[in-house]
Amino acid sequence: MSAKTIGYDSTATAEPITTAREGAVAPSRAARELGLRRGDFDIAVQLGRIRTLPDDGGGGRRVPRAEIRRIRADPGFPDALRRAVRTVGTTDGAALLEVTKARFTRLARLGLLVPTTFSLNRYRAVVWRYLADDLMAFATDGRNAALLTGRMPEGLRDQLAEGLDLRPRNWRGRHLECLLRRTDDPWARAAAVASLLDPVDVAEVVGDPYERSRLSRFRPSRPAHGSPGSPAAQLAEELMTAADPDEIDRLRADLASAVSHACALRPAPRPAPRGHRHRPAPAPASAPHGHRRVPTAHGPRAAHPALQPVPDPPAPAPARHRAAEPGRLRGLLGRLRRGGT
Repeated sequence: MSAKTIGYDSTATAEPITTAREGAVAPSRAARELGLRRGDFDIAVQLGRIRTLPDDGGGGRRVPRAEIRRIRADPGFPDALRRAVRTVGTTDGAALLEVTKARFTRLARLGLLVPTTFSLNRYRAVVWRYLADDLMAFATDGRNAALLTGRMPEGLRDQLAEGLDLRPRNWRGRHLECLLRRTDDPWARAAAVASLLDPVDVAEVVGDPYERSRLSRFRPSRPAHGSPGSPAAQLAEELMTAADPDEIDRLRADLASAVSHACALRPAPRPAPRGHRHRPAPAPASAPHGHRRVPTAHGPRAAHPALQPVPDPPAPAPARHRAAEPGRLRGLLGRLRRGGT
């Protein structure tokens, strides 16, 4: 028996938009003008229904005025847009499929229902949300009828018993599609892939520190969950980082290919070799015409332009484990013992 997995359009691309900064507004302003809550606005951007552009001033992404006019001119606005971005949790999702919450969760763990976003409640439990349109498409597909009623096939029950849960992985896949849809820049696309990998994996794949520095510059920001360093933020980081070995291997291969492509089109900037760095010429015996003479204690000398500093190399690659420093550790223990006596 085959079940159809809810997917998402990975071929949709946004048309290039070129407009001045004053012709665009911040996401919060665009959400208000389109009658959307900020969370629904973010989902619309993720799905490619609202096109954005980078802010030239480095303040994130903005929405062109022309894009707002285009959406508002749609005959179904605003109801059609709100329906397209409507999400539901487990309880409402189960009601849409007319199944129990337990069966809904099992279908999601098997990867048959793909979450579009998640949050953490006050107990730091993950709350997954799904597009209502996706769920309705799954329910109306006749090939999935046997999964909605009756006993779950034995092979699927075995996978669930082994602890299978594809919800985080499917969310990461959908999130990556969103990031890739936003840009055609080769370094930004490579950084999108790198954003799902552990920094150690990135360092192992991209050995050149200047190329890693370039990736860091284009690295997209991750959705915020809790204050930085909090348990909630740490849990969210785990969910947003590839964990399955085959997923990691695929992303590493994609990253290597993307960086190679980016370097072929636009190599990462790096300082000039030592032999080619600018060196001051020796002072001539007599200053040529047009050179200013600078008086000193020993007479005038020719002034030379200031040299440009050579940028420092990027930081070294991160290490998985930092070795303890035995000497410092013994010294600290000794001071603690002396202080206790």
